[in-house]
Amino acid sequence: MTHEPRSSGKPDRLHLHRDYMVHIYAGDGMIYASTTTLNAIRYAKPCKDGWEKLLASLGKTKADNEPLNLIAILDSNGLDDALWVLSYAMPDDRLARHFQAWCAEQVLHLFEDKRPHDMRVRDQISMLRNDDAMAQHRAAARDAARDAALAAAWAAARDAAWTGALAGAWGAARDAALDAALDAAWAAARGAAQAGAGAAAQAAAGAAQERQLRAMLATP
Repeated sequence: MTHEPRSSGKPDRLHLHRDYMVHIYAGDGMIYASTTTLNAIRYAKPCKDGWEKLLASLGKTKADNEPLNLIAILDSNGLDDALWVLSYAMPDDRLARHFQAWCAEQVLHLFEDKRPHDMRVRDQISMLRNDDAMAQHRAAARDAARDAALAAAWAAARDAAWTGALAGAWGAARDAALDAALDAAWAAARGAAQAGAGAAAQAAAGAAQERQLRAMLATP
């Protein structure tokens, strides 16, 4: 799913979900909110095709406030749409942040191979996992990681082997962090890497991300 044009910016998670009880599941050693609602998704302005596909899979014709598990969206619409919902239509950002951190860790070694003494991306990963971090601290870490990754992206554009490896590892994670720091930070690197990555590497990255997301959403 992608956004339809929207003038008011990102939806307010708390506003969207104040009227229903979030279901909690334990997965991957953590506890995450794993449900949203069709009303919350509709408020976030999904693309027409993805929205209609989801409604059809649920046997519905309009939005409602019944709890809807992210797994059902993954099963119906696939990884890209599930990651879009994760970024824009969940009751809180904890699952999204932790998943973003996992995705970033998969390519961290590539960044650190090029910039071994630069801790900014590693620090941002830690901040994504820190549920007690204050907003201003997350913002500072985000900005620092963005600067570091953009610098690495310019270097990557001159190194076809590294950019190809980056694209294969990062691949489908481009949509996992639509709403977070590392998406902006790695956007340029992803763009530089596209030409060097094979379809098989991209597919493998997407499959790994789907396995991880399912593990995080697994019922105890």
